[in-house]
Amino acid sequence: MSRLHPAVGVTAVLTLGFLYLPMLAVAIFSLNQTRYGMSWGGFTWKWYQSLFNPALSPDPKLTETIQAAFVTTMVLAVVSTVIATVLGTLLAIALERYPWTRRARVFLDNLLYLPVVTPDIILAAALVVAFSVLRQVSSLFELGLPAMIIGHVTFQIAFVALVVQSRLKSLGADLDEAARDLYASYGYFVRRVLLPLLAPGIVAGAMLAFTLSLDDFVISFFTAGPDSQTLPLIIYGSVRRGVTPQIHALSTLIFLATVILVLLSERLTRRSA
Repeated sequence: MSRLHPAVGVTAVLTLGFLYLPMLAVAIFSLNQTRYGMSWGGFTWKWYQSLFNPALSPDPKLTETIQAAFVTTMVLAVVSTVIATVLGTLLAIALERYPWTRRARVFLDNLLYLPVVTPDIILAAALVVAFSVLRQVSSLFELGLPAMIIGHVTFQIAFVALVVQSRLKSLGADLDEAARDLYASYGYFVRRVLLPLLAPGIVAGAMLAFTLSLDDFVISFFTAGPDSQTLPLIIYGSVRRGVTPQIHALSTLIFLATVILVLLSERLTRRSA
């Protein structure tokens, strides 16, 4: 067995450092006593504590804004994830189990991949145009939390469907035939056999969708209203005014939450495979 040149390993380590050193710097300065500037003023946890207690914050109004944005972010992520998980699972089952013709199947698969590869800015601009037309029919499409939920669902569905579809491919079509041989109705087969076997893929797809919603900025920026700010939008606005250790602490917590969710999703996906 041939061994790789040591330079390959060094390049890999440097690449990982290039990816994670900026986030490490943010985490370090979130523990900095100094509020402004890049000089180190000592170790402190107060910036993390101030995120939960406005009385400990040098800017209580900012802390209250962050807490309100946290609630909006969680509501947005949870509601959009539930909707996208249900629709994405149904879409995956329909694509994988319905007897499509080969040409139709290729066409539908390409449509499913399209939202994944489409740049967020294009999807966000398309949503703004669509909402400007649809809001004449219903106030549901006014810029704000409902519009943000619809916008997030539009790109989450594809990711959920792809994860669930990969799980369906591993199961094969033998289960359907066995259920028919045992005189089971299709509804019984779906409830008692298919959905339990799909559960790891569904959970992994839901966690991926939740992570995407939690971190999304572009679509949220285009569809947000004045009373529906999310944490990424708050961080963006704070960066334009000047970054404080409090924002560093908030960014670090969001990054850690994202890492945990991605690792759990990857573990569930590997287990389902």
